[in-house]
Amino acid sequence: MNYNNRKFVSVENTANGEVSSKTYFNYKQEGKILYADYSGGEIVKGKLIGIVHDDDSLEFRYNHVNTSHEIRGGKCKSIPKLTTEGKIELVEKWQWLDREQNEGHSLIREV
Repeated sequence: MNYNNRKFVSVENTANGEVSSKTYFNYKQEGKILYADYSGGEIVKGKLIGIVHDDDSLEFRYNHVNTSHEIRGGKCKSIPKLTTEGKIELVEKWQWLDREQNEGHSLIREV
């Protein structure tokens, strides 16, 4: 699976997350290195960088500035699956590294 030049949108997130259905991710991949820009909804500007593992799962760190002008950051592990339409969905388990009530789950889907 290759994530290069794929665009994703959030379709589910736990309440303590800041990503929403208005947040879009633009993924790039160079070998095993994954990176992305993201923005929309509560996110003014965000960046992520990580690794694509041999099983196509992702492990990355993310940082963004939200609409309250706070710098937020965390880590995430994502498991890919293909939809019946051939699009990639990423089932994510994430953790804020700067707050309590810091774990959550989300789902993003390729658009």
